[in-house]
Amino acid sequence: MPGIPRILAFAGSTRKASFNKMLVRVAAAGAADAGAETTVVDLLDYRMPVYDGDLEAREGIPASARKLKEMMKAHDGLLIAAPEYNGSLTAVLKNTIDWVSRPEEGEATLAAFDGKVAGLLAASPGGLGGLRGLAHLRQILSGIRVMVVPEQLAVPRAGDAFAKDGNMNDAAQEAAVRAIGARVAEVASRLKDA
Repeated sequence: MPGIPRILAFAGSTRKASFNKMLVRVAAAGAADAGAETTVVDLLDYRMPVYDGDLEAREGIPASARKLKEMMKAHDGLLIAAPEYNGSLTAVLKNTIDWVSRPEEGEATLAAFDGKVAGLLAASPGGLGGLRGLAHLRQILSGIRVMVVPEQLAVPRAGDAFAKDGNMNDAAQEAAVRAIGARVAEVASRLKDA
């Protein structure tokens, strides 16, 4: 729809009780409040083998990767909540980016990423909240032509940050998360109307 940005939101985790899944839903609510059409997906529903060029040459891009790529292409922006494993992003998130970035015949290079706007968040039980992993994710996305908004948030001590219903316990922190969603919606809307 003209003028109404479409935002795809997901966490770089397949864990059912992931703090980052809760976090990205809060950010998506912020984007929706700002007028965006939001879609929240779970990477658990898009399982992919570990990226392997020989596998791709033999079997092509997995159906789950093609489906997620089509969803990304249909959206103007991304909200990604990225868990931090050993100081970086998760294997499932990197693998997803790797598969989705692969072009199919007749498709432009980086079709799912080029020109998108993204907002990044993280939640972690540790004291830094996943901040180190966000730096790596920002670098990767910037390298594949995604405009990452400067605002980001890493939520430390994530076990204490969320209520049982998935809302955040700290109102100021929740407002900051929602603001990132709203910022992505705002930038995506401006780019869409340009």
